[in-house]
Amino acid sequence: MSTTPRRFPTLLVALIGVAVIALAVFFARGPRAPAPDPVPSEGAAAAPAPGAGRTIAHAQGSTVVAEHPKQVVVFDLAALDTLDALGVDVQGVAGEYFPGQLAKYADAKKYPRYGTLFEPDYEALHAARPDLVITGGRSSARYTKLAAMVPTIDQTTDDAHFVDTVVGNTQRLATVFGKEEQARTLVEALKQSIATLKGTTASRGKGLIVLTSGGRMSAYGPGSRFGVLHDTFGIPPAAPSLKASLHGEAVGSEFILETNPDWLFVIDRDAAIGEGGGAQRLLDNELVHQTTAWKQGQVVYLEPANTYLIGGGIQSLRRLMEQISDVYAKPRQPSAP
Repeated sequence: MSTTPRRFPTLLVALIGVAVIALAVFFARGPRAPAPDPVPSEGAAAAPAPGAGRTIAHAQGSTVVAEHPKQVVVFDLAALDTLDALGVDVQGVAGEYFPGQLAKYADAKKYPRYGTLFEPDYEALHAARPDLVITGGRSSARYTKLAAMVPTIDQTTDDAHFVDTVVGNTQRLATVFGKEEQARTLVEALKQSIATLKGTTASRGKGLIVLTSGGRMSAYGPGSRFGVLHDTFGIPPAAPSLKASLHGEAVGSEFILETNPDWLFVIDRDAAIGEGGGAQRLLDNELVHQTTAWKQGQVVYLEPANTYLIGGGIQSLRRLMEQISDVYAKPRQPSAP
């Protein structure tokens, strides 16, 4: 005779007891809050859902970007300058200094900060989850880590092909945000202005570009960071053998006198970053006074923030070109004795 009918009630009672104890423990602890998503580590891929974006090639590779992204955080002043020209608004920015045409981004309530150009606030970005992050220049070294968190494109310019890069960067942003017509208008106007300027500069003498900072000077030639004045604007170089380095070649007033430029273009870095500025005092000496540029009143102090900080934006390039066009349009001054 089977014994099953006698054991079944005992087993059932035991199972019910275990279930009651488990429920009691669960309700005593309460439901657990969902764990926050971890900040992705470097190397983890970040991209929109499949089929929700398009692949955009940029300075550091290619990225799948959402169609017409709405939430955009920008870590590059040149990119911000170009977005502003295209009429694209942004969700947030980096840093605290927004000179010239970028002054409206100083409003931190409207444009929240996500760290600095050199050190993004990764936690804040992770919480905000923007559709797109844009790096370039000073922030380009952070591209890899940012790209692991959110879709990121890099807008770094190539000094050896500066204008081509600026045009390409403008067209890339126009593609991302559906602003192709605005980009065409900006680029056509830029190219026309460059052609006009080149027709003026070639026959007006040689130029030298110097950057001043903390009482020191460095000179830049063709193919360099500021070489667009020679390479594209057509100003013949007074020192064509200067190395095309990021920081230029250290020089003194003796070099300026030996080179004897017809035009001396000056970028005051201290003034650009809001630390006063001493370029005029540095250059006001007996050696520089003997140059053709000084005697003919052709020492040109380029708009510092626009040239040093924002250079690479399409508005910035246009402003630089307009400043040089204006000084070349002025009547020549008689040479000082």
